[in-house]
Amino acid sequence: MLIIRNCTAVMAISLMILILSSPVLAASGNSGKVLNGDLIFGPDENLDPAYKYTGWYMHEAGIYETLFGLDENMNIVPKLATGFDQVSDTQYEIHLRPNVLFHDGTPLDAKAVVFSLERVMDSSNPRHGEFSFIDSVSAVDDNTVSIKTKEPYSPAIASLIDPLVSIVKPDVNLNTTPVGTGPFKFDSYEKGVKLVVKKNDRYWGDKAKLDGANLFFVSDSMTRAMQLEGGDVDIARGLPQTEVQNIKGKSNLEVLSKETMRENLIYINMRKAPFDNLSVRLALNYAIDRQEIVDTALEGVGGVAAVGVFSSQNPWSANKELKAYEFDQSRAKALLKDAGIADTDGDGWLDYAGKPFSITIKTYTSRAENKPSAEIVAAQLEKIGIKTNVEILETGALTTDLTNGNYDLALYSWSTGTTGDPDYFFSKHFLSTGAEAKKTGYSNPDVDKWLEKARTTFDQKERMKYYTKVQEQVLADSPEIFLFYLNELVGVNKKVKGYVLYPSSEINFLTPELSLGD
Repeated sequence: MLIIRNCTAVMAISLMILILSSPVLAASGNSGKVLNGDLIFGPDENLDPAYKYTGWYMHEAGIYETLFGLDENMNIVPKLATGFDQVSDTQYEIHLRPNVLFHDGTPLDAKAVVFSLERVMDSSNPRHGEFSFIDSVSAVDDNTVSIKTKEPYSPAIASLIDPLVSIVKPDVNLNTTPVGTGPFKFDSYEKGVKLVVKKNDRYWGDKAKLDGANLFFVSDSMTRAMQLEGGDVDIARGLPQTEVQNIKGKSNLEVLSKETMRENLIYINMRKAPFDNLSVRLALNYAIDRQEIVDTALEGVGGVAAVGVFSSQNPWSANKELKAYEFDQSRAKALLKDAGIADTDGDGWLDYAGKPFSITIKTYTSRAENKPSAEIVAAQLEKIGIKTNVEILETGALTTDLTNGNYDLALYSWSTGTTGDPDYFFSKHFLSTGAEAKKTGYSNPDVDKWLEKARTTFDQKERMKYYTKVQEQVLADSPEIFLFYLNELVGVNKKVKGYVLYPSSEINFLTPELSLGD
């Protein structure tokens, strides 16, 4: 059974955007070099990059930059910093790039960097815990920043890649007036509809080839595809897998694809029975045919069946050492029987504690692959006798349910490589104090110990040993079911040149190299 809750308004808005946006797009036009693009998500009324995950959207728009970034091969590269010196196990000196100007012409200096970091560290920021490892930040001189950590913390430099710590100009209203250093500068914003940027002629690096861009936020994947096919936009991210072949058949369009660090997974609510029983969690793993999800829900083009936490494209992946869960319905049934879940009345459905055993999988639809994937998982669970419903929620409502423990299973999508360091994902999902671990109820003292040791170890080989142990243990404990690693599917008009798909693709979109041909 498919239940859709709180999504009627979203669908109506998407249809309205499809109907109303075309004339607007045509008016803004492709005259000159203004790119029209459809994105999946966008900021709400607050444009401050330190607010929730708004930094991702503003970085995507080319407005803000961080001290360091990731290249196409997931290597850390300098951005607003030219490099750093590790003074000791607990101190770094960051050297700033000279002659960088904010969009209003103010020079970038160490004070602005200190301001940008300290405001994220402040307890008033909901995500301040992610930077609690920092003891102090100070300006050594105009071009040097000192960062001291409370203890040795090997992911320190990688953490500065997170768009949460985008470098901003102090003393402006960042909620409504973004002022960064990126190749594009803010022009206007219409909440939930579009963000308009224009070229920054004073950019420190190679100047943007585009004059500007209109970025539209369209949550419905079919709407994005239709706008691309209709010529209303030049580029659309997050294509529905069902439209890939159709778009490839258009002479003026093409589909770009790359396996990314984004993973679709299922949270298991270990805070309630019977999901607190390891046998039940293992049974769910064996009951799921991941390849069928890839071949059917993803049309064979949208992803790769998962083995463990990380895609094999991730340099920190231990997939070669891991044994994937095989699709084994008989083993799944046996494990459920061991947990006291069996067909007691002969009706073909499993029972638990004297009642029919049923599961609800909750998910959201702004990512095209979620709903069909959840439906296939539901069908697979029903084949072993578990009555399974799929419930569609708005993203905010789903997050609230997860936080409150109001769910059985929840199909979610996560980027595992935002900063390039495994601690970013592991500390959220599998450290006992992590925000996502609290949602599943996962806690393992050994995993906590390994993660803490990996944080305080600077030798990469030693760190890998700890992270391999973590990946093995998490797979065995199964607080989450890893389904597939997502292939980013981007539809582009062939006149779009210079677009690059990054493995950590969420935070890279408008770059100086992007251009429009005739």
